[in-house]
Amino acid sequence: MELFQYPYMQRALIGALVIGLAAPALGIYLVQRRLTLIGDGIGHVALTGVGAGLLLNRSPVLVAVVVATLGAITIELVRARGRTSGDLALALLFYGGIAGGVMLVGLSDATSANLNAYLFGSLTTISPQDLITIAVLGAAILVTMLALRPALFAVCHDEEYARVAGLPVRTLNLLLAVATAVTVTIAMRAVGVLLISALMVVPVATAQQVTRGFRSTMTAAMALGLFAAGAGVWVAATADTAPGASVVLLAIASFLVVALAAAGWRTLRRRSTPTGTPVPEPHEVVLR
Repeated sequence: MELFQYPYMQRALIGALVIGLAAPALGIYLVQRRLTLIGDGIGHVALTGVGAGLLLNRSPVLVAVVVATLGAITIELVRARGRTSGDLALALLFYGGIAGGVMLVGLSDATSANLNAYLFGSLTTISPQDLITIAVLGAAILVTMLALRPALFAVCHDEEYARVAGLPVRTLNLLLAVATAVTVTIAMRAVGVLLISALMVVPVATAQQVTRGFRSTMTAAMALGLFAAGAGVWVAATADTAPGASVVLLAIASFLVVALAAAGWRTLRRRSTPTGTPVPEPHEVVLR
């Protein structure tokens, strides 16, 4: 714990905790919409923004926010108009984003170490300015996801019903796209663009093993994300491992432990339940 006496480790811990809360709060909506891979796609687009920032000697994080947001909005509009499928739209994000990022980084004077900091995260290099950006944008994402929970859930669960109910479906879909882009870009310095999607999805998948309501699933996912982020930074500091990888591996380990425990509990309940009495499964219950 002595390492956390240093300011750079304090900034790393705070940044990780903010992202550990915000990412699952957004990720639960992406899981509901079956868009669990969109974080990876937008992460590749964000890499283009990083390359542009390095080439233009501007803040890579801020440029990546702008580029990723524009890319997410474009893809959402294309998807909504039915011009292409969701899978094809994600493929365009993957290939175009990574190609543009590699080309722009190659044109800049950036070293491989600079690029790796954004690909895989570099918590210990977070500056005070970076921390302010992460804290402000992360808090905005968290507040938005909580404040608009009923409307966002309606859109993600049944878009046609939400439209009939008079909700601004297109605006809410665009809001989710922008929120995803912002979350990915502010998490670049923490877990990297190649790993942030895991922090959005894995805590939600873990929470779904033991919860049935949408609110309880969201709360549990945020708690799990907070645990993985905090414990991951501690493991990285004590074992000298990559912080981003440590956070994601702890999140996956939590999923495995909870999934095995839930499976064991269901087996015990089946054995103790009289024959013919149905035992509800967590995944059979619609989240509300």
